[in-house]
Amino acid sequence: MTRTQALVVETGGAPFTITDVELDEPRPDEALVRIVATGLCHTDLGVASGGLPFPLPGVLGHEGAGVVERVGSAVTSVAPGDHVLLSFTSCGNCGNCRDGHPAYCATWLPANLIGGTRADGSATITRDGAALGGHFFGQSSFAQWAVADERSLVKVDPDVPLPLLAPLGCGVQTGAGAVWNVLKPRPGATVVVLGAGAVGLSAVMAAALTPATRIVAVDRVPERLALAREVGATDTIDATQGDVAEAVRALTGGAGADGVLETTGNPTVLRSGVDALAARGTLVVIGAPPFGTEVGLDVNGMLPGRTVVGITLGDSETQGFIPTLVALVRSGRLPIDKLIEQYRFEDVAQAIEDVHSGKTIKPVLLFD
Repeated sequence: MTRTQALVVETGGAPFTITDVELDEPRPDEALVRIVATGLCHTDLGVASGGLPFPLPGVLGHEGAGVVERVGSAVTSVAPGDHVLLSFTSCGNCGNCRDGHPAYCATWLPANLIGGTRADGSATITRDGAALGGHFFGQSSFAQWAVADERSLVKVDPDVPLPLLAPLGCGVQTGAGAVWNVLKPRPGATVVVLGAGAVGLSAVMAAALTPATRIVAVDRVPERLALAREVGATDTIDATQGDVAEAVRALTGGAGADGVLETTGNPTVLRSGVDALAARGTLVVIGAPPFGTEVGLDVNGMLPGRTVVGITLGDSETQGFIPTLVALVRSGRLPIDKLIEQYRFEDVAQAIEDVHSGKTIKPVLLFD
């Protein structure tokens, strides 16, 4: 076994604590990765709070970036020494995986979010011989080392700093993929992004690389709206200043938005986004509220061809999509460095505090 230090959450609502743990040996379809950096995502915080039924105590983390140490006998896509990003895992065999949509894998929920073990029920992480919740998104990268599924690993350009790339594994991939893979804005389109956090601002950057001519960012924090303009928004709406749907219609001469991205997980915000749609417009649901949350819609309001669609991880095929994001980051066309603040992993409590206060948009924890 590999002994390492990890950030462990003991129970729902407890803080992250640095703990000595043991990692199982990589199986044939797994690799051992030395983690250099990992993004801190709202999904990690939601699970740590007890909001999702992930088994605790456990090790979270799903935006890892590191260097491959060794690989299992069946691994062919990466080799020791490769720089890799760690993203979600999938089975590779179900219909959605075969069709190039692994984010909708038949095993996605247990394999990534709530299972805490490999598919056969075995643990990847133990402490003093007792199993911990692990295998989070096929990686559990809140640790100095991680045993990761091969299907979670994407080889990346070694010339781009790993701490800069870590958020591509989830947040950036989700925002950019929602724009490019689902909305696919036509020339002259209006795209509205509800929420200017890491996912929302990534969507703004992605929309700026499309033929959309009006990109509207909506938030309650003036500093985030200013940053949205810096990274590609043509217009901003302060959600504290009135009805958002009316503001969108005013910007568009009464037509409404061709595409809306809802990133906040707030059902009231989602409804306002639907009301802001133009005829034949599409709202993409990204933000995830607690399980069981419902939202009411005006059925007659949907008849003019309006669409509401959910999305997971940008509906991306990671092996092709993430290297494209890396190339755009390297060229400066996707300026995600403007979102990132780096913290040592022992300073995770400060990183969380800065997220809740709005001081930091995207914390990246450094393990190297």
